[in-house]
Amino acid sequence: MAGNRAVAYKGPGTVEVIDTEYPTFELKDGPGVNPANVGRQVRHGVILKTVTTNICGSDQHMVRGRTTAPTDLVLGHEITGEVVEVGPDVEFIKVGDIVSVPFNIACGRCRNCKERKTGICLNVNPDRPGSAYGYVDMGGWVGGQAEYVLVPYADWNLLKFPDRDQALEKIMDLTMLSDIFPTGFHGAVTAGVGVGSTVYVAGAGPVGLAAATGALLLGAAVVIVGDMNADRLKQAASFGCETVDLTKGGPAEQIEQILGVPEVDCGVDAVGFEARGHGKDAGHEAPATVLNSLMEITAAGGALGIPGLYVTGDPGGIDEAAKKGSLSLSLGTGWAKSLSFTTGQCPVMKYNRQLMMAILNDRVSIGKNVNAKAIGLDEAPQGYAEFDAGAATKFVLDPNGYVRN
Repeated sequence: MAGNRAVAYKGPGTVEVIDTEYPTFELKDGPGVNPANVGRQVRHGVILKTVTTNICGSDQHMVRGRTTAPTDLVLGHEITGEVVEVGPDVEFIKVGDIVSVPFNIACGRCRNCKERKTGICLNVNPDRPGSAYGYVDMGGWVGGQAEYVLVPYADWNLLKFPDRDQALEKIMDLTMLSDIFPTGFHGAVTAGVGVGSTVYVAGAGPVGLAAATGALLLGAAVVIVGDMNADRLKQAASFGCETVDLTKGGPAEQIEQILGVPEVDCGVDAVGFEARGHGKDAGHEAPATVLNSLMEITAAGGALGIPGLYVTGDPGGIDEAAKKGSLSLSLGTGWAKSLSFTTGQCPVMKYNRQLMMAILNDRVSIGKNVNAKAIGLDEAPQGYAEFDAGAATKFVLDPNGYVRN
């Protein structure tokens, strides 16, 4: 029996590479696994040898101790892999296929899945709609920052790349299809971005840069990205975005300097619940800052796409309300301006095939735009530390040497 190694959360601020079990076609008890899922048979699944698996800002929320994630939880929901075993109920996916794994785990059978709402599948998480690999309160499906990982409902969930050699050649772009590219694109789509739009993206981390890339792909006339990190703003500028330095104050005045008016057609929140104040308050956590500022600067009748993560349990919240995910939103502003809001997990399968085609046909270079960098599995703790410190880099783990060989 083959072994397995994986990246595990060991407590606030700490991840380690551990020896763990090779996956089987049955869910076993372990950190974060919902008791109702223990013993669940996965005859419809496959086992992947991981090609790439990325460090995500959502993982960082857990690693910082800002969720209720249990110690020893195996991390990782951004997975690309090669099929090495197939369950007896798998019909179309074959050994040797190179595939992208949507971070949403979906059954393909429930009402929501049939309506393309795969981010809120009803059958994969006994606690609530929606599930993901290696994430707190998401059903306990083992994470993919590992050498091998189990993927359920393989015929439904997996996006097979049409040509192995082409896929491996473009893997630093294709690896973004599991989460951040569709997630950022979803933020732009739900914000109403179209040809000629002016767009403000709050946050120049990888999801924000993916949202900016998506906005440009959708035909936006001007994409403005706001952040407090100079290196990340420089990365946004490298592929044609205007930038706003939020250490100098809120976005409205700086947007007016760019556009001539202090508002945009479309707003995207790519920051989430660990947002900080602007200007003189830049060093202080203020979780409603981004949402309230977006309502102020988005034109009446516009929309906000909110791919940034918000949680119902935050042990590090600034007050009792924030610890439960309750924020002081200026909902009256949103109501008065007839703004629309879209929140929640991106339904990855709604977008991943189209974005794959854009990558394979050289219409977009998402890996370059987010400054993707491949590192070995043993370098994961360093990658987490550098990302947490603000590196303008999307770290791509290469557990089995596919990228480097």
